[in-house]
Amino acid sequence: MPQIELSAGTIDYHDTGAGPVIVALHGLLMDASLWDATVAGLSADHRCVVPTLPLGAHRRPMRADADLSLRGIARLVAEFLDRLDLHDVTLVGNDTGGALVQLLIAQPAAPGESAQPAAPAEPAARVGRVVLVSCDAFDNLPPGLPGRTLYLTGKLPPAGFGLFMQQMRLRPLRRLPLAFGWLTRRGDATTARAMQPVLTLPEIRRDLVQTLRAGTADGAALRAAADRLPDFPGPTLVAWASGDRVMPLDHGRRLAALFRSGQLVEIDDSYTLVPLDQPAALARLIREFVGAPAPRPGPPN
Repeated sequence: MPQIELSAGTIDYHDTGAGPVIVALHGLLMDASLWDATVAGLSADHRCVVPTLPLGAHRRPMRADADLSLRGIARLVAEFLDRLDLHDVTLVGNDTGGALVQLLIAQPAAPGESAQPAAPAEPAARVGRVVLVSCDAFDNLPPGLPGRTLYLTGKLPPAGFGLFMQQMRLRPLRRLPLAFGWLTRRGDATTARAMQPVLTLPEIRRDLVQTLRAGTADGAALRAAADRLPDFPGPTLVAWASGDRVMPLDHGRRLAALFRSGQLVEIDDSYTLVPLDQPAALARLIREFVGAPAPRPGPPN
């Protein structure tokens, strides 16, 4: 697996196929494997780049002084795009990954905002299209019952947080609504594998806790980002699970209406983690979206 040294630490990523570039972002307690089945349906004629971000399922701890708030990780994604010199990217985000997409395209990093080196002045300039797949938006951070549970446990002392996470080894507990039960219908094997680093490595738990404890400021930043989404000129697809119990469908409708060239498509028989529940349907939608002529953007809403 390729690796790249970024300001926060070493990031693993998958890079497969050739053609129009698709960069896909996962959410909390997931890694690049979230996108495996979707990428399989796209990589024959698209270049699919999928990083494993430091969101609790990464296997390489970040530097102790790294900014692992969602704002900091959005800047890390911008740095990743810059270092790989990717252009006209279709940036796809699911779950927390969708929040990262919004933060990146709506809030270019300002020098001095954190201890990390500044991201490129206009990170959104590398992004030509956006796909938001059942994700955090507006005031839904932390999202729903599983999000609120995880963010609350992040406030526990390290021993208490570690004890809570160890319970996720048991499938009946993972399938509870406060864990992954309302996030995926069919993806338990993938979520169980993705959780191994946070279950076994104290440094990964340390990284995740830093992200969770930044939740209040990140929530404010995500709400503020919504005001700038109409400034994004590129085509935007909002693909939302019609049966989502964590990310309200109304948020999908609102997001699609905010963008100048936004469209909403509902996906049946899926919860939030659409790449696990309906990968073929999602791959088809992304393929059609990337291949469609770009509509003339309207004025900002």
